Amino acid sequence: MEALVADRRPDLVVVSGDLTQRAKPRQFRQARRFLEGLGPPFLAVPGNHDVPMYRVWERLLDRYGAYRRHFSPDLEPSFRDAELEVVGLNTAFNLTIEDGRFTPHQLAAVRERFLGDGSTEGDVPKVRIAVAHHPLAALPELMGWRTARRSGEALTAFAAAGVDLVLAGHVHVAAVGPAPDRGRRLWLVHSGTSTSRRGRGTERGRNTCNLITLDTGPQDAGCLRRSATVEQMLWSEQAERFEVEAVHDCALA
Repeated sequence: MEALVADRRPDLVVVSGDLTQRAKPRQFRQARRFLEGLGPPFLAVPGNHDVPMYRVWERLLDRYGAYRRHFSPDLEPSFRDAELEVVGLNTAFNLTIEDGRFTPHQLAAVRERFLGDGSTEGDVPKVRIAVAHHPLAALPELMGWRTARRSGEALTAFAAAGVDLVLAGHVHVAAVGPAPDRGRRLWLVHSGTSTSRRGRGTERGRNTCNLITLDTGPQDAGCLRRSATVEQMLWSEQAERFEVEAVHDCALA
């Protein structure tokens, strides 16, 4: 992973949850050191594994305590630059072991979070990206997995806020595809398993990640060029590096 980041030099590293296996302080500290060592800015949201499972009282009374103390006090961070606007949403809570949910308060605040600081740089709208841990729609690769509670409402809220891409994880399988129609073109980009051996299906025992390249700007005849290319990267034991497994061209609204 370090070599891939050093070679491609992304503007932002996004982690869609499950930084740890059992939400232990040392695991959070290790995750923080790893991400800081990569170099670029990073944005991360909690996953269900980042909430204590067996430490019952901590799970009930201080579910994000270890996360806040040893990784980051911000459960829903954001990132903005000249062409990009990224908002994280926490879908991992304490009363379920695996499933996730969006809250009414989160969804009511989505539009304000995206639009509060302006959405354009010059004449080109920023690309808006929402990050959550749990799936929002059943892409073919994700069949059999439950989506987050209120995921349909979340997609509607994202469309109203002008979101272009929704990044998620949880299922240990990489997938890219269009979201169900909400009146605006939304793309779902799921990460597989980047740094552990918990991949599933054809990715069992293998590491994957996504590289997203944005292409935005004015075109002839007054049109805007807005697209994203998602390279699905798969670790090659033979080559000892991440290699491109598939490429998805995503036209943005």
